[in-house]
Amino acid sequence: MSPPADDRLFAELCTIDTPTITNVVATYPKSPLCLGLYNPWTENWYTDTSIRCIYPELGARIGYAVTCVYGLPDPNYSGRLSFMDVIDALDAAPKPTILVLQQKWPAELHNKAGLAGEIMVSSMMSVGCVGLLSNGPSRDVDAIRRLKFQLLLGGVTAGHGEMAVQAVNVPVSVGGMDVAPGELIHMDENGAVKFPRQHAETVLANARAMLDEEAERLAKIRAATSAAGVRAANSGAAYAPKKG
Repeated sequence: MSPPADDRLFAELCTIDTPTITNVVATYPKSPLCLGLYNPWTENWYTDTSIRCIYPELGARIGYAVTCVYGLPDPNYSGRLSFMDVIDALDAAPKPTILVLQQKWPAELHNKAGLAGEIMVSSMMSVGCVGLLSNGPSRDVDAIRRLKFQLLLGGVTAGHGEMAVQAVNVPVSVGGMDVAPGELIHMDENGAVKFPRQHAETVLANARAMLDEEAERLAKIRAATSAAGVRAANSGAAYAPKKG
């Protein structure tokens, strides 16, 4: 279980949108509030447009990444791992967790594998999991909505065939984001971002400061009535209308 301090910290981080978190993590390396943890363009630290949020109304979720890989059964390997190994990994990890599930299927099957349904999700929730991030589809989204469990997926579909767990708690790549077990995942309707746990307190403090700065700037922009006013608001300079 996570210590109470983590619970409070994560609750606060869930009040902040994922784009603001990315701004602090790496988006604006020239900003004093940006930690510059990754090269914004060359490192795979947030998700791309292949991922969509199924329940935007649930807001943000944050958790420690537990990872797994699913694919077709391999007669030379299948049977060594099962979904219970995934559950064991979720159970052993600090809480809360987010399962980052990489689906590896032949191209003709990739968009047809409705993998995590109501039973899988209920099992995951029983051991402290609060969300699933996957590059492929899942199903039972009507039933899972009632559970208030967040899903960021490659899509939704109704069925699947035989499948197998290929690996648990290994580095994965999902939706353009590379994830290692134990990294923090912050996700909402905009997508997901990762960062190491040791930066969480600073991420929160800097995100709050950045939101305060943006609120002040937005107030000036919305009060502006000319290009000069917008330019001044964005430059940080006080707006002074031209004389005469």
